Amino acid sequence: MSNEEKPTRLAPIVTPDAKFFWEAADREELVCQRSRATGKFLFPPRPMCPETHSLDIEVAPLSGRGKVVSWVKPVHPPAFGFKEPPTVAVIELEEGVRFVTNVIDIAFEDITQDMPVEVCFVPTMNNHKVPVFRPAEGK
Repeated sequence: MSNEEKPTRLAPIVTPDAKFFWEAADREELVCQRSRATGKFLFPPRPMCPETHSLDIEVAPLSGRGKVVSWVKPVHPPAFGFKEPPTVAVIELEEGVRFVTNVIDIAFEDITQDMPVEVCFVPTMNNHKVPVFRPAEGK
């Protein structure tokens, strides 16, 4: 038996439309849907392009690089699965997609507007992983 602590973060809720996203996250890959008709990235996952109503959607890799748009530290009620309140942030990726996620490896008061970040993956219960962001190396 390993001395490592078991993850306390809840596993993602996997819907049929988002299954591809969570399977990629388990492989530590960040992906998104893209409309073949418009070339635009679609997030959150959905069955069709909201612009053209086309079902012709592909799964495309994302760079995993972006910037912090906004952030907050919710303290009440306590976040289940976290030892201390997480930093919740909106991250805008280079591709223009925005994610609501967590920022790790930096104190809340040290985060700045437009701070460069990069994706990393943290374990959850039931052997899954979720994408979170940390300050970009070399920035």
